[in-house]
Amino acid sequence: MIQVQRLTAHSLGVLCAAALAWPAAAQVLEDVVVTAQKREQNVQDVGISIAAFTGDQMRALGVEQSFEIAAFVPNVHISGNLAGQNTQFSIRGVTQNDFNDIIEAPNAVYLDEGYIPIANAQTFTVFDIDRVEILKGPQGTLFGRNATGGLVQYISRKPNMEAWEGFADVSYGIYDVKGDPDSVRFEGAIGGPLADGVGGRIALLYNKQDPYLVNRYRGSDVEAQRFGAGTLLAGDNSFAANAPGTDAGADLGDDDTIGVRGILQFEPSDTLRFTFSANYSKSEVATGPYQSKPTSAVYDGSNPIPGVPLSQGELINVIDTAANDSRRSICADGSDCGSDQDNDGAPDDLDGIPGLDVGRVNNQFQLTPGGDFFGYKDPDGEDFTFSGDFAFEDQGETEAIGTALRVEWDIDDETQFISISDYKTFEKLLFIDVDSAPVNQAANYAAVDADSFSQEFRVQRDSERMRWVAGFYYLFIDSESDNGLKFPVNSVVTLGSPFGFLAPFETGSDAKLETNSYSLFGQLEYDLNDSLTAIFGARIIREEKDYEFSQSLYATTDSRQIHQGNFNDGTRILIGPLFVNGAPAAFKDDTSDTLWAMTAQLDWRPKDDLLLYAGVRRGVKAGSFNAQLAGGLPIPDVASAIPYDEEVLWAYEGGFKATLFDGTTRFNGTFFYYDYQDYQSFLFTGVSGVVINADADNIGVELELQTSPIEGLDLMLSGGWFDATVKDVPLRIGGPISKDVDPTYAPELQLAGLARYEWPLFGGYARVQGNFSYSDSYFYNLRNFDADKFGSYTMVDAIVGWSSEDRTWDASLVFRNITDERAGIQGFDLATLCGCNEISFRPPRFWGFEVQYNFGGE
Repeated sequence: MIQVQRLTAHSLGVLCAAALAWPAAAQVLEDVVVTAQKREQNVQDVGISIAAFTGDQMRALGVEQSFEIAAFVPNVHISGNLAGQNTQFSIRGVTQNDFNDIIEAPNAVYLDEGYIPIANAQTFTVFDIDRVEILKGPQGTLFGRNATGGLVQYISRKPNMEAWEGFADVSYGIYDVKGDPDSVRFEGAIGGPLADGVGGRIALLYNKQDPYLVNRYRGSDVEAQRFGAGTLLAGDNSFAANAPGTDAGADLGDDDTIGVRGILQFEPSDTLRFTFSANYSKSEVATGPYQSKPTSAVYDGSNPIPGVPLSQGELINVIDTAANDSRRSICADGSDCGSDQDNDGAPDDLDGIPGLDVGRVNNQFQLTPGGDFFGYKDPDGEDFTFSGDFAFEDQGETEAIGTALRVEWDIDDETQFISISDYKTFEKLLFIDVDSAPVNQAANYAAVDADSFSQEFRVQRDSERMRWVAGFYYLFIDSESDNGLKFPVNSVVTLGSPFGFLAPFETGSDAKLETNSYSLFGQLEYDLNDSLTAIFGARIIREEKDYEFSQSLYATTDSRQIHQGNFNDGTRILIGPLFVNGAPAAFKDDTSDTLWAMTAQLDWRPKDDLLLYAGVRRGVKAGSFNAQLAGGLPIPDVASAIPYDEEVLWAYEGGFKATLFDGTTRFNGTFFYYDYQDYQSFLFTGVSGVVINADADNIGVELELQTSPIEGLDLMLSGGWFDATVKDVPLRIGGPISKDVDPTYAPELQLAGLARYEWPLFGGYARVQGNFSYSDSYFYNLRNFDADKFGSYTMVDAIVGWSSEDRTWDASLVFRNITDERAGIQGFDLATLCGCNEISFRPPRFWGFEVQYNFGGE
């Protein structure tokens, strides 16, 4: 847990600490206290690369979603799926972007010291947050779960036990796109003493954001006429013919969120403290805001598939479709190889799909130069207008509930016992259009119902020359995932023998995973002399998993919802993933593994204002199971491809932390080398993917400079660079071609900077701030094909504000993404299915104002 006692923070992320309500005389370099090693330390005394931000700093930076803080921390990025509706952290190239919710991310996320095990649950709206900390590198010794690449920890504000206090914050802004969609947000909290030794605090959030991705499908333009029947039905604003529903074609990119958190703190004595917290949040969103771009698959002509017409060997690349190119895919001799609509890895003829009438002239497929298989091109490229049929308002929903109890007992002046009990439940149902275009082809849905419980007991002691912590940790996760492909009403896709029925139907991948994890951990710090400290730590883990996975067909009637059948009922037709004695069968397995993590480090302080450190850490993440979508590329041995092994990371790291020029400047640096064994990487091919194990390595550096040369002026600059390689990755499971690749969502270079000046004005304090973040280009598909890459970008923000002398009132004008940059979020390669890739971007240029009122406190 981080305890930030000032309004500034250490690390690469601090460079972007924001213009918040600092007194005019305050400096960025005031002391910061953290407990990254489970005890209070000045951040300059901790031999770890840490990024810490206060809640006020996040507010000034415009951080409203949990993952948005990554934009301000070099060598920290984001990955995920569902066009940003399911987003996880990528730290130093360590990431996992499988879109099935039974997976756990390799970068752990905690809320009030409670681990969040469901990947999608790591995407949440932040409100009334005291601080956030990002620790880079393996942290599995002291933190209980899957911190192979690092961890992110959010800490809520606690009650003031001495006086009542609170705040109310209202903001309003407009996106610079057609229709001027707006955003309204309210955040407030109040808390204080309820009785002697008892305090409470309650916080509320409401966020309402209009969609910013404008859909032309309902209009009278060419795309609507050609693909959506173009004619509005009288009186009900809906489409006839090929539309997947009467209200199809909605604008996308909205958000409607409510949240509440309550904290009750009880101190019956000076040595005993109880803290109980409960939180609830619910979000409603439209279909995921993907767009599409035309792409072309390239085949090498080698190793053709025997007996398969038009087979042209192995897929070796995907490229952006040229403006004058009407080929569906490209053979080795330059001819048109066709498409791969049935996802068998062999090109076929798109005209052979029964019922596919859209995009044709005289019953022949209309090849449009520069378009996808159906002749569609996004009307404005990467700008925020598109045409999509499977797009519905308020279609998706997430709901999260959490409770936690923390008990602290001071056994004596040097020894403390701590217990943390945490329960979480999470449900979701989210949708995307597979081709993100106006052709009624297929959609993807992702549903999960999960519960988790964790319990930690630890004892820690801090004496004159020795500090230690030891404890026990237990984690239980029960998750049921339902992820599949939906072929809606009027879909062009049909099922042949032996089923022989038309849409609507679904192919569901239903998975149940139960996890029990037990671990013992400890860490010792011993001062060898006044300047040299040795640190040793270890964790022993026992991991048990029970798994069941099936693939099924479901009949459906509603495009906005999914089938009502569940995992065990009889409303489905089992189709796999296994075949036993010629009949489809479910996959069942259980595992029981013993794992271990460790830390060994030396800290040397040759003088008071300089820390040098070097060490080795071993991180580990347990193996698990795949739940691939039905309809993906064939896998030669399905049973062996479903389970995957644990990953092990040996991280070698050294660094320095220097305070210079009488305390006005800090210069910190970190150097690291990663040796990965069986790195868990997600290989997406066709319309599905699996996690595979592949060795990897990485070398990198991180530097930060912070200075306050004169009163009121803060300057910050930092950068991170690494060179990571995942080795011998196959282009398809069982295929003959493998190559070394870059990990996904891992830009090699990131930079960030900030300049802020505050001065007295009108009886208060005025401020101006500008900050930027730069990201190098990066791949979003592990095969590293040419089209599967987002370009580099620079995001620029600015703030102009004023606060009263006592900080009761604060007002600001906010400008985000001033240059209207197209910064990629997530993408998927679907070149063989639709001749397109689906891609999504950060929101467009935004301006707004914010007013905050603070009251009470001491």
